Amino acid sequence: MLSGLQLPERHIALIHPVDLPAQFVAAVQASLSPIMTIEIPARDDCKTLEVLGSVLSKLAAANIPRDGAVVGLGGGAATDLAGFAAASYLRGVAFYTLPTTLLGMVDAAVGGKTGVNLPEGKNLVGAFWPPRAVWCDTDTLATLPDAVFREGAAEAYKHGLISDPSLLERVLSPEFRPGGAILEDTLTDAIAVKAGVVTRDLTEQGERAYLNFGHTLAHALEAVTDHAVTHGDAVGYGMHYAALLSRAMGGADLTPHTLAFLNWQRPAPLPPLTFEDVMPYMARDKKADAQGVRFVLLCDLAQPYLTRVPEPVLQEAFAEWQVQMGRLPAAH
Repeated sequence: MLSGLQLPERHIALIHPVDLPAQFVAAVQASLSPIMTIEIPARDDCKTLEVLGSVLSKLAAANIPRDGAVVGLGGGAATDLAGFAAASYLRGVAFYTLPTTLLGMVDAAVGGKTGVNLPEGKNLVGAFWPPRAVWCDTDTLATLPDAVFREGAAEAYKHGLISDPSLLERVLSPEFRPGGAILEDTLTDAIAVKAGVVTRDLTEQGERAYLNFGHTLAHALEAVTDHAVTHGDAVGYGMHYAALLSRAMGGADLTPHTLAFLNWQRPAPLPPLTFEDVMPYMARDKKADAQGVRFVLLCDLAQPYLTRVPEPVLQEAFAEWQVQMGRLPAAH
């Protein structure tokens, strides 16, 4: 598991969250022989300017040279932070990712978006810094709690909605599980969706924005709850809101698909929220421009587009979304 890795760089800094299973860290250390290992807080607690500054100071104190490398081991938050450190230190050193979660494998570790959060919103500071390589060892998924695995499936399902509808049925299949017969092929196809988009539009000048389907509300939910709502759960909630908006704006009714996913995912329940609670965060979404906030919607499956939605439509859809989210089955 996570063994047999080789890198051309000699001076390697390994960054991982403090709660990562010790066997994962030991396996990577045995393969790469890093000159330093840096522990960071777990999940989004690591994605702060304070943690970033601490990591950069440790890289400098260890004299990691320009031809050195940073390796991010762990979930999506860890690789986001490690990648931003790699992009910032000495104005950029080599970066590699070893995602250990489903969410990391399908989304965060692929595509070169790195960064940290601010109190004002999610991922408002960062850089495009693609990893030179990504290693996905699906054996690590067997160590995840079932709820964490299902949370991570949100990004794979999103890739089905915006690009490859064959993923929708496969993600909800009983064989989409650690060790399942279709796991690796489904992950390969889901990753291919993002890799293809990123190859064509690294810095989000056009098509890459479609990967943010469901994320406008999702990031708001994360921010307004101080990340008590996890990213995967928030994306599940956000995709259904985006489906309601898509229907309201004249698109096909894809809400049966998003509700099917939420019934399968069973995300953690939300605290009481109003439209006024989330709208300021949606207004600061990175897709916003001088004219206001924009949403990724769907005309139909695999037909995404970017548009502005009138605020009365946003409010009406939010009210419907709240009612439907209150009827979901109990969380894991």
